[in-house]
Amino acid sequence: MQATVYLEDQEYIALCDLLKLAGLAESGGQAKMLIAAGQVLRNGTAETRKTAKIRGGDMIEFNGNILEIQNGSDPEAA
Repeated sequence: MQATVYLEDQEYIALCDLLKLAGLAESGGQAKMLIAAGQVLRNGTAETRKTAKIRGGDMIEFNGNILEIQNGSDPEAA
C-alpha cells in the first residue's frame, strides 16, 4: 500500500500515532513495539524513537507499506 497522509492543521504527528491512524498497527502499544524493534523506516533509515515528530515531507515505510506525509489538507476531500 502506498498512501498520502495529510497533517491538516497539525505541525507534526507522533510516529506511534501515525502507525495506528494509518491502520498499520492495531494499537498504540503494538506500534511502539514495532518502532522499538527497528521495523519502521523514516526517510530510508530505521527510526526507533516511538514519539518521533513526523512532519510534512517525511516518508514512512513499514512492512511494504509507504506513507508520504504532506502538510495541509487533502485536496480531494473538499
